[in-house]
Amino acid sequence: MLRKAYLFAAFFALALLSAVPANSQSAKMIEAAKKEGKAVIYGSLESGTFDTIVKAYRKKTGLDVDYWRASATKVMDRALSEYRAGKPLFDIILTNDNPMQIMQKEGIFAKYESPTAKDYPQDAIDPNLGARYRNVIIGVVYNKSVIKPADAPKSLEDLLKPQYRGKLVMPDPTQHTTTTQWVASLWKVMGQEKADKYIRDLAATKPILVESLLPAAKRVTTGETPIAITYVKYAYVYGREGAPLDYVRLGKMMGDGHYLTLSNKAPHASAGKAFIDYFLAQESMKLLAQEGEFVNLKGVYPPLPDADKIQFVEMVDLDKKGFAAKKKEYQAIFLK
Repeated sequence: MLRKAYLFAAFFALALLSAVPANSQSAKMIEAAKKEGKAVIYGSLESGTFDTIVKAYRKKTGLDVDYWRASATKVMDRALSEYRAGKPLFDIILTNDNPMQIMQKEGIFAKYESPTAKDYPQDAIDPNLGARYRNVIIGVVYNKSVIKPADAPKSLEDLLKPQYRGKLVMPDPTQHTTTTQWVASLWKVMGQEKADKYIRDLAATKPILVESLLPAAKRVTTGETPIAITYVKYAYVYGREGAPLDYVRLGKMMGDGHYLTLSNKAPHASAGKAFIDYFLAQESMKLLAQEGEFVNLKGVYPPLPDADKIQFVEMVDLDKKGFAAKKKEYQAIFLK
């Protein structure tokens, strides 16, 4: 009888343990976070999308955050300025890979292994920055009311065909940093020799150059310029608003990874960790995917046809000297 009672007690205890969520540390973490107040986050994730996450986070935990949004470069500059001055006000930085790597080399981040990061593929986890929660993927988006799907380009090389001359819009690679990076990375999907020739041939088609990826997409929604090099997600984002958009199934598509990482001088470290735990978990990632984001949580995809078939290729990292050299190189090619 004693043995049976012991076995039953052990089984019951095990059942209780298995019922605790994977992020079981969150109860203590949340209590500590409440004592600290809000987490402070500097990031470049779109405010509307981030607000959706915060609303759900607030409802689930009773916690809140202060979010300051700017371009990745401005986020990095502000964070480094505060850190070097010895007065960092932020707990978390949330932005794309290249500036995150620069800040990592400056030594501003703590290494925090969130329990919710276990559901990410190993190749999506940086040993210092943590889980790469999403990929922002650049491809070719077109307006189906102007260019029928059967007549649309099928590859990057197709953009060089005479019938598409004057119909392509893209961000200016001599000014827009992400596009500089994209052009500089073409060798990863084409090979170096072919990429060098392709860049010159693309410039020779005289694409319309705009300030960034968003205005490129907006010109396609109106049909003003029917083809764009822009974020693939815009095919979904504007498609759900009624724009007749689709994207070219390139197979391999380049882009950038995004991370959120804790400061090693976080004024509200527990609040920062609590937010990271929630942000990387399934509820948050599903909300992001519903906004068209390509998240890296296993089995979660945006509601975009064939999203699961895209082969993501991460763009090369460039330092300040590298960006300056490439922009100067592209000025001679695209602006001549």
